[in-house]
Amino acid sequence: MSTLVLLLVTGVGLGGLYFLVASGLSLIYGLMGILNFAHGSFLTLGAFAGLAAAGAVGQDTWGGLAFGLLVGALTGAAAAAVTELGLIRPLYERHIEQVLVTVGLALATVALFEGIWGPNPRTVRRTEWLTRTTEFLGARIPNTAFLNILAAAVVLGAIVAFLKYTRYGLIIRAGVENRAMVTALGIDVRKAFTLVFAVGGAAAGLGGVLATQSLNYVSPHMGASLLIFAFIVTVIGGMGSLPGAAVASVVVAVLQQLANYFLANTGDFIVVLLLALVLLVRPSGLMGRRAA
Repeated sequence: MSTLVLLLVTGVGLGGLYFLVASGLSLIYGLMGILNFAHGSFLTLGAFAGLAAAGAVGQDTWGGLAFGLLVGALTGAAAAAVTELGLIRPLYERHIEQVLVTVGLALATVALFEGIWGPNPRTVRRTEWLTRTTEFLGARIPNTAFLNILAAAVVLGAIVAFLKYTRYGLIIRAGVENRAMVTALGIDVRKAFTLVFAVGGAAAGLGGVLATQSLNYVSPHMGASLLIFAFIVTVIGGMGSLPGAAVASVVVAVLQQLANYFLANTGDFIVVLLLALVLLVRPSGLMGRRAA
């Protein structure tokens, strides 16, 4: 029983990491119709920047972790905003070119990160509490899992509140429905769309810093690895659906943990089979809108 509890809770914690990356992908695609393959680069850059910031205060202190999370989120937001302004905005309505540009940027940034920080993973120092476990229903759960769950819940609530209750959130939703009408009212929708990219990048940067705490290392390839599962989560949950991404993150991560333990490390294979099944049975995803 304790083993099952351990797998379930750590699976939900891993799902929290997946959601932090997938939330940005889902938000950007749902509101702007853009598939951003460079999203993992925001995560990696945020992770390295956050780690450097934490080191300036103390990597193994709570103050260092908090400062690292803040800097990681701001770095991811800045990188995403610059990408939207410089590369995506000139290519609106040109979806093939958008995909090619973001794929190229993803490949180029991995090479850039390797040139700056080297190709090998770097271990990180963590606060003492994050190196420990907490007993829960008879199982010893790594404390990093609880941190990931809390962060994912806060980010989900913050994004939903931003879209529902803020002026820019209303502009973004209105611009998605009828961009020409909103522009005719004298509102620059382009600024709102840049903000969407920044919010998604901030979530990715935050996820990058948390990933370093869970995995105990940072690597130039970290973003690319997590991006694969984030795309799977986004498709299974429904392209553009934040609640769908949240549900799919938990389903994918828990299934992955269970399969890795009970079926001899076949978690990745089982997740791909689930993706294929969803695409065959419900192409719009679990909570996505069906095509008209």
